[in-house]
Amino acid sequence: MSFFVYYIILKGVYVEVLALIFLGLLQGLTEFLPISSSGHLVLFGNLFHVEETLFVSIVLHCATLLSVIVVLRKEIWFMLRHPFSHESINLMLATIPTCVIALTLLPFASQAFNGKFLGVSFLISAFLLFIAERKKSNEPFASKQIAAKEALFMGLAQGLAIFPGVSRSGATISAGLYMGADKKKCAKFSFLMSLPIIVLSLFMEIYQISTAEQTIAVSYLGLALAFLVAFIAGTLSIKLMIKLTSNSNLKYFSAYLVLIAIASFVIL
Repeated sequence: MSFFVYYIILKGVYVEVLALIFLGLLQGLTEFLPISSSGHLVLFGNLFHVEETLFVSIVLHCATLLSVIVVLRKEIWFMLRHPFSHESINLMLATIPTCVIALTLLPFASQAFNGKFLGVSFLISAFLLFIAERKKSNEPFASKQIAAKEALFMGLAQGLAIFPGVSRSGATISAGLYMGADKKKCAKFSFLMSLPIIVLSLFMEIYQISTAEQTIAVSYLGLALAFLVAFIAGTLSIKLMIKLTSNSNLKYFSAYLVLIAIASFVIL
């Protein structure tokens, strides 16, 4: 094999590794904002021609899952020690409707990872945030604690966020605000809600890959580095992002989603 061929192969690997590292950084920064990290991964994954976008998305979500565990370890440890506490029951109540809806919509959502409906999904997220912000402005006396009905409604919203571009945190926070809950409580509970769903998604993805006996056509070195970058970025930014999400006007995020939706229609 000639030197030129070796050069082309190494250059391709190098570009893919850099692309994956960028996606890891993107995941770490966007996971904790209501702008759909999975939607951004699909958009830029298609832009950089990264294969196995769904698998990459699952792996990088596991990295930010680890970030949530590290930062919210006290809350998680409390729920593990008190499985019948108010917080633990709310988490279970939120997880059940999420699983039912996600499993029902999974065949359609898997096809959406080609980016075909990404722009529409971003617009849906923008609309949800806009409505939630208007609702919040009319509810000065928000509940300081997540109630059971709010947890259920947030779980329903999380199930719909299986589609890339429909922000999981945006949908759940919007649902909680619409039901009259406090924004900061909604934000923190939204991140806790991601824990069981990401774990279940990982197991499901592993099962599908093992039963289909398919080969993952992605650089494992790049994926490992992307995982590390996503974890570090997520760990460093999650506290800031919780504060930002809690105190910022959601209309700004809604406006950004409209812009990224337009970009999606142009690029994809």
